Amino acid sequence: MIFNRVISIRFRPHSALYLPALLLLQACAAVGPDYEPPDITPPDAWSEKVAAEVEAGPQASLQNWWSIFNDPELDALIEQARLANLDLKLAVSRVRESRAMLAIARGEKQPEMNATGSASISKLSDDGALQQIAPEGGFKSNDMLSLGVDAAWEIDVFGGIRRSIEAAGAAYQASVEEYRDVMVSLYAEVALAYLDIRSHQQRILFARANADAQQQSLDFARDRFDSGVASKLDVLQAKANLLATESAIPALQIGLNQAINRLAVLLGKDAGSLQSRFHETRPLPQAADLLSVGVPADVLRQRPDIRKAERMLAAQTAEIGVATAELYPSFSLAGFFGLQSRSLSNLFDSSSFAYGIQAPVQWSLLNGDRVRGNIEVQKEKTQQRLLIYENQVLLAVEEVENAIAAFNLNGQQSEILENASVATRDAVDLVMIQYNTGLTGFNNVLITQRDLFDLQDQLVITRAEVSANVIGLYKALGGGWNVNEAVQLDTSDAP
Repeated sequence: MIFNRVISIRFRPHSALYLPALLLLQACAAVGPDYEPPDITPPDAWSEKVAAEVEAGPQASLQNWWSIFNDPELDALIEQARLANLDLKLAVSRVRESRAMLAIARGEKQPEMNATGSASISKLSDDGALQQIAPEGGFKSNDMLSLGVDAAWEIDVFGGIRRSIEAAGAAYQASVEEYRDVMVSLYAEVALAYLDIRSHQQRILFARANADAQQQSLDFARDRFDSGVASKLDVLQAKANLLATESAIPALQIGLNQAINRLAVLLGKDAGSLQSRFHETRPLPQAADLLSVGVPADVLRQRPDIRKAERMLAAQTAEIGVATAELYPSFSLAGFFGLQSRSLSNLFDSSSFAYGIQAPVQWSLLNGDRVRGNIEVQKEKTQQRLLIYENQVLLAVEEVENAIAAFNLNGQQSEILENASVATRDAVDLVMIQYNTGLTGFNNVLITQRDLFDLQDQLVITRAEVSANVIGLYKALGGGWNVNEAVQLDTSDAP
């Protein structure tokens, strides 16, 4: 059972001097710890060897990083996703919700006022319990009219309300960072889906080109077989090689359709609605500029997920103060000002004026263990939030390190595959000449043609991975938003 002791102080006109004293109490410092943001202590530098090579070029815009691909189609897709993506709209709705919660918390600091009015009529029974004292002619009716204002105000002496407002404000800021985090991920996903579309188109293009070349080899083998120069085995091997290449095309087309449908969902459209938009095959987007990573601490402060974790830590720290305030008494002011009269004609006379003021003090005396237990709970939750924040920083460093290394190494791989493809293409031309003149067997033709198809396909995949690493690096850096740009809470406009 919980026992509360309530002390009420009734003010008389000469005791109104107590009011300023109570109001001054609200200026007291709030209980609980004052929040201090944790320091970000990343490594002194990113992987120095690869970072030095990446940072050699001009810095690309972190806020509009997709512009380095110089692809108007990608720019248009990013803009459409910004306006229509459902996840982004959901994040905006959550920002609006947390802003409303902040308004509710701020409202607790304001006095509560209610206008009141009543009209009543009553009469005692002449034959009831008071029959013996009833006057001659019976009891008369008793009329009462009342108009006034009730007011109540909790004086935030120990800062419980101020801490709750602080927590709600930090939670609102965290929702803004969550919106930005969704934006960062969304732009990266759109760019990766677009990259997947173009890479599949390029792979299909190479597959069909190799199939055409292998069809010519098959026709050539048939002509030599019909002339009695080559064996039936050459024809069968050429046909098998052609069919193997053609069999890869349907699988690539499946991947292309899936990438287009994935992009449609990111744009807030039905799957299949973008098929006609990508009939034309276009080159794979490649970054025009090298990247500049920047100072590690500044980079990590740009990431919305880290910013959100820091704001959630601030909100939880304020909850310690909210819990601690319950250890102390609460002070309030309550009053009534109005008019009361037994007749409507006299209601607005000065003699009908009535008022009452109270300053109740409430202190829970036997709830100390429960309150202290709640304080310890809030402290442990704060410690958990700090660990989440520190872990988020470590994961961010890992993502940036991996993206830098992958960008550099995939670039080297792409260069090697480019040289190998050129050499193999020359080898195909040479082996066809040798086969035509009888200097080599058809098996060498098959090997070089297969090698060319495999190398060209792998080259497209590697080039796509290079661009994907660029996208991944900018995502790891938290690119895609501007710290000075406010969140537009109306989703009918551009966020």
